[in-house]
Amino acid sequence: MTRTDKTLCALYGALAAVALVGTQWALLDFLRSDDSSMGAMTDALTANPVVGFVGIDLGVVALAAVVFMAVEGRRLRVPWWGVYVALVFLVAASVAFPLFLIARTRQLARQRVSVLA
Repeated sequence: MTRTDKTLCALYGALAAVALVGTQWALLDFLRSDDSSMGAMTDALTANPVVGFVGIDLGVVALAAVVFMAVEGRRLRVPWWGVYVALVFLVAASVAFPLFLIARTRQLARQRVSVLA
């Protein structure tokens, strides 16, 4: 891997770590609240138009990331690309997408090396 590849992987890793801590912190905060039912979650997700805007925006970005990961994962033969797609729905898109980008960068670097060899 080139120095640029390593730098990109480090940046993607840092973004994934920040996203993991932030999303899970918020989830734990919600689960520790007095009303942590699914109804309360639905109410919070539809509390006002700004929350709706953010939800729609992030939802569409997550779906675009899933499409990108599936297409690129297959095209480049990224190992375990389906795991990253599942992580979008099980953990958070903000965690899964940078992790996929690390795997993609590493796969592209491996392919460059095999072409040169």
